[in-house]
Amino acid sequence: MKQCANCKNNLADFVAVCPFCGASIPVAQAPQFAAQPPEWSGPPQNSGKAIASLICGVVFFFWPLSVAAVILGHLALSDIKRSAGRLAGRGMAIGGLVTGYIGVSIIPFLIIAAIAIPNLLRSRMAANEASAVGSLHTYNTAMVTYSGACPDIGYPTSLESLGPGTKDCSHMDLVNAQLASQDPVSRGYRFIYTPHRDPGQIATRYQIVATPVNPGATGVRQFFTDESGVIRFSTNGSANVESDPLQ
Repeated sequence: MKQCANCKNNLADFVAVCPFCGASIPVAQAPQFAAQPPEWSGPPQNSGKAIASLICGVVFFFWPLSVAAVILGHLALSDIKRSAGRLAGRGMAIGGLVTGYIGVSIIPFLIIAAIAIPNLLRSRMAANEASAVGSLHTYNTAMVTYSGACPDIGYPTSLESLGPGTKDCSHMDLVNAQLASQDPVSRGYRFIYTPHRDPGQIATRYQIVATPVNPGATGVRQFFTDESGVIRFSTNGSANVESDPLQ
């Protein structure tokens, strides 16, 4: 409602002329609102942060880049949402986020692997070394048995004579076929046998050296034994009769 300025009678808002006194009544104008800025009309540009997020996410195995991919991905999505069509690259930002989060989730497993793998390698090498020492004990026992059964030969001419077969001096069946091969390798160690004969061509002495097939991977220490039955070791790759004995 409004009042006539001349006669003070109440009038409807839409009345332009007062019916009581005939005075003209100005009609209220509709409120004017500020025009909204138009949306971006040009071609959208790819968000640099979205591109960087995707690149960092692709190389997620470098874990600091995984964190960067996540941060840049969220920033890119926020910029794209506020850009009113000026920026594109939502798909790249989401791709960077996904790969970034995958990289972040892998980090704990990489840390565990970095700790566990060296320990597993050391455990395996220790087991290989223990197996090599056990094999040398087996050889020493077989050598004593063989020389007692074949006094005209003494110690065998080769490790093959200790292997399974006819149970005579050519194949005494004292060790398994693996240890009695021409070039025996067992649990990452290679065994090298050298007999020493006296002037009567009887082998009265011998030496066996056990060396790791891949030093530093299948074993660290080299082992040595001879007719004395003492097993010696060295960590510099040259075990011999002067090396330290195992305790």
